[in-house]
Amino acid sequence: MADLLYTIKANTPKEEIIKQLREHPEIKFVSLVGIDLAGNDTDEKIPVQIFMKDIDEFYAGTAVQTDGSSVVLPGIATLNNAKVDMPVDPSVNWFVDYNFEHYDNTTNRPVGTLRIPGFLIHEGKRVDSRAVLTDTLVNVKRELVNLFHRHPNIDGLDVSGKEVIDIVFTSATELEFWVKTPLEEASVEEMSAAEIMQEQYWERTHGAVRCALEQSIIELNKYGLNVEMGHKEVGGLKAQIDESGHLTHVCEQLEIDWKYADAVQAADNEITVRTIIKEIFRANGLEVTFKAKPMIGLAGNGEHTHIGLAAITADGSLHNLFAAKNQRKDYMSAVGYGALMGLLKYYEVINPFVSATNDSLNRLKPGFEAPVCVVTSLGHSPDMPSRNRTILVSLIRDLKNPMATRFELRGCNPYTNIYLVLAASYSAILDGVKMAVNHKTSDLLAELSKDAGQEGFYLDKDRAYRSEKDVFEDFTEEERNKLFGKPPTTVWENMESLRKFPDKVKVISSCGALDERIISAFRIGALLRWKTELISRILPELRNYVRKAKKINSDFVTDLDAYNWNKIFLLRATLAKDSIDEKSLFTQLIVALQLGEYEQASKLQVEIYDKVEELKMLYDAYEKNII
Repeated sequence: MADLLYTIKANTPKEEIIKQLREHPEIKFVSLVGIDLAGNDTDEKIPVQIFMKDIDEFYAGTAVQTDGSSVVLPGIATLNNAKVDMPVDPSVNWFVDYNFEHYDNTTNRPVGTLRIPGFLIHEGKRVDSRAVLTDTLVNVKRELVNLFHRHPNIDGLDVSGKEVIDIVFTSATELEFWVKTPLEEASVEEMSAAEIMQEQYWERTHGAVRCALEQSIIELNKYGLNVEMGHKEVGGLKAQIDESGHLTHVCEQLEIDWKYADAVQAADNEITVRTIIKEIFRANGLEVTFKAKPMIGLAGNGEHTHIGLAAITADGSLHNLFAAKNQRKDYMSAVGYGALMGLLKYYEVINPFVSATNDSLNRLKPGFEAPVCVVTSLGHSPDMPSRNRTILVSLIRDLKNPMATRFELRGCNPYTNIYLVLAASYSAILDGVKMAVNHKTSDLLAELSKDAGQEGFYLDKDRAYRSEKDVFEDFTEEERNKLFGKPPTTVWENMESLRKFPDKVKVISSCGALDERIISAFRIGALLRWKTELISRILPELRNYVRKAKKINSDFVTDLDAYNWNKIFLLRATLAKDSIDEKSLFTQLIVALQLGEYEQASKLQVEIYDKVEELKMLYDAYEKNII
């Protein structure tokens, strides 16, 4: 296995690619990976001989097409105009996905599929998520290079006075996931207690989980991803041992981090990482879920996204554009301040791409270390870097290493469409940098630190954007909403920001690729999935819970039992029982969704969630009091 081919490096010539494939006959297939607007990646099995024979057509995009109805491009690829071409992208790494359950008889090696990132082209235009990020970065790079030529001396930046010839966009993600034994359910209450008592954080892994985690790290490094750490996360429960000595009732939360890369490559890497982790854990008899909130009441899965920006000058040196020239005097350079303020100012229209599903918004609740407020933390002084985990955007600094200065966007989850998030984020960053190059770092620090209601020269007047406090514990919900803005609670509310803030949408679409057509298609797709999931998955699950919350027969019933059951009975009826004259909340929500009355549906969803939580607490108390 040592001589398997895992990666074909970016910009490898066609002749060399064919040579490598001929030297590895175990690679039987190629698959073109296009990313639609929901973040789904395509997968096919094309015989490798066809790819080698028609490689020029694959590069040109004429060899492979897909039906537009099979990918999420609503309003773009329609049933009567569905043809989508799929050219390959030679500028990034190509990975080989090996099937260790299927061996080639001739070579006695696992059968491989060469996964080739590509684009989706409709009517001659690139309309996929990868293309949006790729094209956005081209335009941001051009704008920044021209900006630095016009402003050669920027406050607090060590690149001042040097000719900037190129811009480097770097990103990395940290992937959290839950792993469990198939078909087994663990006690949420018990796991919640384990989280509160921090019994799982950094706990030693055991058995199949340990094997799968170690195998994943080893395998990912074969792809050149340079894994930095794999460890237990906050969620989980101690497993049990059966009679044969095997661990059962496994339910744990893990995290794997790997090295940063160019922004497009970093997004591609994450898809590969998710695929490999799932396959390796499955081979060890374990299920993996990357859902943002797989179990209500327990820690969700985050995907903290690191965002960096650097410049290459004419002398060939690399400079971190966010880092201050004097790190003990200033938190950041003027570019860094502007970039951070751009992210925060336009987050209302970045957030729809970050949190586009019911699942993603279920994670963003107070009390689970997931950010709910548009706010940052810098630290109490420049020589004391902040590690405030309660805010949306962290400023990551290492006083001994200026190149480490970057932003950590903590709102993303493993199924966030990171291509669109990075495209919107770097466009917002560009707007902030354009503002900041004309200001001193002291003025920018004051602007970022201003109080809500205080007039500023860039940030919104009615908001605060910086806090060194614990935003969960030190503020009430009312205070948080007043200071940092009320966060959306439903997909509809989040998508409405794309309609309510046209000036902000104009900024994140200013680089041309994330245009009105793409944004509209993304919004339509997100709302369709929101509606479909509510009707076909969430409401049936809630209805089943309501049905199970039945009266318990007991010989010993107190007045408290009768009181609780009466409240439970009324709640069940309000949620799920129709009469001729009055419809239940479940029915009202279905009707509103079917009629397209999304604002009303959003309000009903919030009301239903609140009442279901009330029902769960009441029934839990009722059940525990029955003896």
